This record gives sequence, structure tokens and C-alpha cells, in this order.
Amino acid sequence: MQIQEQVIAEIAKEVVARLRVQMQLPDKPATAAPSIAARDGVFATVDEAVNAAYEAQKKVAALSLDERGKMVDIIVRICNDRREELGRMEMEETKVGRLDHKILKLTNMRFVLGVEAMRSDARSDSTGLCIIEHAPWGVIGMMLPVTHSVPTMASNAINILAAGNTAIFGPHPSGAKVARYALQLFNREIERVFGFSNVLTTTHEASIEAAEQVFHHPKVALLCVTGGMAVAQAAAKSGKRVIAGGPGNPPVVVDETADLDRAAKCIIEGAAFDNNLLCTGEKEIFVVTSVADAFISAMKRAGAFQLDSAAIERLTRAAFTFEGGGGGCARAHVKKDLVGKDASVLAAAAGVRVPADTQLLFGETDENHAFVVEEQMMPFIPVVRVRDVDAAIAASVKAEHGYRHTAIIHTQNVETATRMARAMNTTIFVQNAASPAALGVGGAGYFSHTIATPTGEGVTTPLTFTRQRQMIVGDALRII
Repeated sequence: MQIQEQVIAEIAKEVVARLRVQMQLPDKPATAAPSIAARDGVFATVDEAVNAAYEAQKKVAALSLDERGKMVDIIVRICNDRREELGRMEMEETKVGRLDHKILKLTNMRFVLGVEAMRSDARSDSTGLCIIEHAPWGVIGMMLPVTHSVPTMASNAINILAAGNTAIFGPHPSGAKVARYALQLFNREIERVFGFSNVLTTTHEASIEAAEQVFHHPKVALLCVTGGMAVAQAAAKSGKRVIAGGPGNPPVVVDETADLDRAAKCIIEGAAFDNNLLCTGEKEIFVVTSVADAFISAMKRAGAFQLDSAAIERLTRAAFTFEGGGGGCARAHVKKDLVGKDASVLAAAAGVRVPADTQLLFGETDENHAFVVEEQMMPFIPVVRVRDVDAAIAASVKAEHGYRHTAIIHTQNVETATRMARAMNTTIFVQNAASPAALGVGGAGYFSHTIATPTGEGVTTPLTFTRQRQMIVGDALRII
């Protein structure tokens, strides 16, 4: 028994070490100096933040759906009215992505589902009536990524408040200042309208110890983690239910029936958005050989800049490290230097100059190249020629690694699209549109920055953060 406990302790130690490296978290204690004043949802310690959210949740749960809807409207309005300020703050702090798209992500909060997604279900038979309600969990612990700090917090806040919950947020240290600032704006206005605050809380310092305390706090009922697998694995060890957003490496298939000009425009729109930081963004293209040359011409017409093989090799060396100093793609690791940087920065690393308005670079590689295999989050997309659409689908399944996140196809053949959708079995599948369409931006989807692929909830909604409650009325209200 003692040996088992030692092994478990060593495993936990290793997970924490990896988590610290992945999230770049400081070795600071979760309990900041007592002199830090609790103000508008920001507290010195995790315990204070959770307790404040716990008390506020009782009041949120007692609100009507219309009242919760007004709370949601406050967040949407602040995100829209302060979009330039918050977008600029996030860009300056995180130093990844594009300012115009940071701003757009905040205006897109209007596409996040709020109280309109809440519902009650009912069934009846000769014995009586059953009503199924969707009840809140309570306080939810939420970890935020550096790539979309305020947008993730805001979209999650809309979901959880509509469902009657409150939350304590753990922002990434490189996006913590803007997250705290936005959280205070939300709380301040909510308190002005409703008379109570702390519906959203956080700690003054972001650290690994704070995250661990959130994971294990007895008053935190549910965890929601948006980020890398190491964070999700650490949360899972808490014994609580975890809603986890995982990695993605979305492939794109272009077959011989595709509208090539439309496909090129859609791919650029999705892959260039926020410099390809979104996990839903197009990451690699498999094009049928018979239309490959025409497709490459379409990409150029649409404004993408093609790199030759020598430039791709230089960019690869700048973007990746390889274990053992070799070039095997299985040993590739993405460097952080170029993640989320502009296309012009990548071009300079590749030794070429591009027009100032270039949003996306592309170039031909084989299907085992590091840029195909790794989720690289840069505005460069590799193009791989394949013999036919079956080979393209097979290569897509391989490149996606079973993450079951997102896949895209450009085809006029419904049977081909269906075959790929079944083979990929992804949470998001897009045909003949840019990837943002799946999130309600130019399409019929709905928006959220937490897409729970490992745990299966998909694009989160208020119902994601509820528990089913069954109420039975016996021998009464018999409709049948």
C-alpha cells in the first residue's frame, strides 16, 4: 500500500511539473499578501474567491430566466462597448494573434447561447406526469487559455450564469491582467443592476497552486478546462466531473468537384483568423491531384502567398525543435516564438518578403511533414497532393490524431461529405464553408470558446453546465 501511495505521489508530481511547463506558470503561492483588497470579484486567496462565488450562486439560482437574461446582456454589452479597449489590452499582454480579430471575438459574444437555450422537458402516461428540469451545479471552476483569455471567460460566463451557476476563473498568467480587468467590469455592472456581486471571481495571482486549489476545493462542484491536455489531466485527478476543451488539428479536404475559388477564400478566412490560434481553424489541406494546380492558383488569387520548398524548410527550422537534432516529424515540437504571429513575421523567418496585406502563407509538403502533423497555430498552411478523395480522407483521419475536434471538406458530392464525416467522427464538421461558420460566424452554428472534445459535450451551451432533475407527479394531471 505504501509503495502504491509513493507511485501515485510521483505521478502527481510529474503531472504538476509538466503542467507548470506547458502553462508557463510561476512558482508562487496561491495565498497572496493579505493587503490585497477583495474588489469586484478579485480576491487574495482561492478560498475567499470560492466562498464569495458560493454565496452569490444562491442569489443567481433564485433569479428568473428573464433576470438571468439581463445578466447575460450586461456581459454581451460590455464586450461590445469595450471591445477595442479589451482587445488592445489582450493583444499587448499576450502578444499573440491579431488585434482586429481580438476585437471581433468580443463582438461575437452575441452569438453565444444564453437563457434561450434553457428548457424543461416533460412526459406523461396513465400513472402521472414527469417533468425534467435542468438545474445548476453551483460554483464552477474554470481554467482559461492564453490564446483567448477574455473571450473564453465571457462566453463561459454567459453559459454558466444563464444556467444559474457562478464561477471562479483561473486565467493563464500571460493573459491574467486583462481577464481580471474584464471580470471586474462585469461584476461592477451586475452589482449596480442586481445589488449583489461576485458572480464571477478570480484570485489576484495566477499560479499552479491556485489552479490545484480550485480543482480540489470542496465548494467547487464542477470543473471546466480550456487549454492543453496536461491541464485537463490535472483537473481529472480531482475526482470531480470535468468538461475539457482539448487539442485540435483540423484537416481540410478539397476534391475534384469543389468550387476552388470559394474553397480558397473559405480556407484563408478560417486559417488566417487570429493568426490561426483557434483550435477550429484549418491547419492542413489534402487536395486531389487532378485539381491541385488549379487550387494553388485559386489560393494565390484569394491573397495567400506561396512558399517554395526552400522557404518552407527555413520556416520549419524556425518553428519547430526536433528531438535528437534530426528532422523526423514524430519528434517535432512547436516553438512558442512564432505561435500566433503575423504572416509577415513567418515570412521573414522563411527568408522571404510578402505584401503587407498578406494574411496567410501556404506551400506544398508531404503528409508526414511537421506542419501537417502538429497543431502549430500559425498563419501557414501546408498543402498535400493525394491521388483521390479516399486517400484524402484517410490522410485526414491520420493527421487529426483521433482528437475528434474539427474537420472540413470542400465538395459538391454529398455522399463524399457524408463518408468523410463518418470517418472523422469529429465534434465539428464543416462542408463548403469556412471553419468559423461552425461557431455562428457566417454560418448556422453557435458560439463558444470552450469546445469539449475529450469529454464529449461539444460546443458548450448553458445546458452543458446543468444537472438533470426529474420531478414526478403521481396520480395527478393525467393527460393520457
